[in-house]
Amino acid sequence: MKKSAIMLVLGAIVFFSCGKVTFNMSGASIGNAKTCQVVYFENRADIINPRLAALMTDALKDKIQGSSSLRLVNNNADVSFEGEITGYNVQAQQITAMGTAASDRLTITVKVRFNNEIDPDKNYDKSFSRFQEASAGTIRDSVESQLVEEILKELMEDIYNEAFSAW
Repeated sequence: MKKSAIMLVLGAIVFFSCGKVTFNMSGASIGNAKTCQVVYFENRADIINPRLAALMTDALKDKIQGSSSLRLVNNNADVSFEGEITGYNVQAQQITAMGTAASDRLTITVKVRFNNEIDPDKNYDKSFSRFQEASAGTIRDSVESQLVEEILKELMEDIYNEAFSAW
């Protein structure tokens, strides 16, 4: 009994004397950055989805606010994201024996420039692309907004992880 009490006290001393210990399950690290700016993403794709630029910009802001302690500001930020939507394409996939498409693929491509004023080695200028598939002929219907939402979730993960990944 006395031995286990001593072990418990020693364990507590070791645990609490180690200083501050933090765990980050996302693998992301914002370093010493406190503020972030997201500049409106212009839509420069050949095919224009009129809502996509606003959706893209808002999705990135939401990702940053939901996954970090960064405060969004309009200028003079520690880190910033800007860019443009460069692709919005629908292509037929999986052609059937009858010569018709069984599915269509919606692909969104975005070019992102990330600037880190605190650690310039982490700056990047990179294109990201993601796609989703749906039954042929349905992408221009009610399915389109759902596919765009799914693609934006994946793109936000890619963009955020490229900027703040600690892996």
